[in-house]
Amino acid sequence: MSEHQLSHLDEHGAARMVDVSAKDDTARVAVAEGYVHMDHATLALIQQGGVPKGDVIATARIAGIMGAKRTSDLVPMCHPLPLTGITVDLEPHGDDRLHIVATAKTTGKTGVEMEALTAVSTAALTVYDMCKAVDRAMRIDGIRLLEKQGGKSGHWTAR
Repeated sequence: MSEHQLSHLDEHGAARMVDVSAKDDTARVAVAEGYVHMDHATLALIQQGGVPKGDVIATARIAGIMGAKRTSDLVPMCHPLPLTGITVDLEPHGDDRLHIVATAKTTGKTGVEMEALTAVSTAALTVYDMCKAVDRAMRIDGIRLLEKQGGKSGHWTAR
């Protein structure tokens, strides 16, 4: 397979799950981030614990962890992975957005990039769900991989 060929397609262009059975188990880490933009009053409400549905930060953190654990159920070609660690941190960034960072870890034959990205996405959707009654104009963006470690490709960081 060439370096630029899509690994989830066979020689006929049909979707397939990549066979990783010949790969060695290595420690794998991936870090992803994203943002939820909102009205400054919405962020203040979150920080004061005044959202009627409850503690937005704690609930979004748990949702992100749960999302990471269910990634292979949501993304068809992902391998189910035994995660050895997942953290999801949500911090105010300025007065009108939350910054979400997720770190996923495993020891295995394939990386945890999708798990980290799913954790960020699920946490961001949970923030939106919990706050939509007060701010329907919230915007989720900037979801991206920041860093990955392990495997044949080694260490990679975003520019």
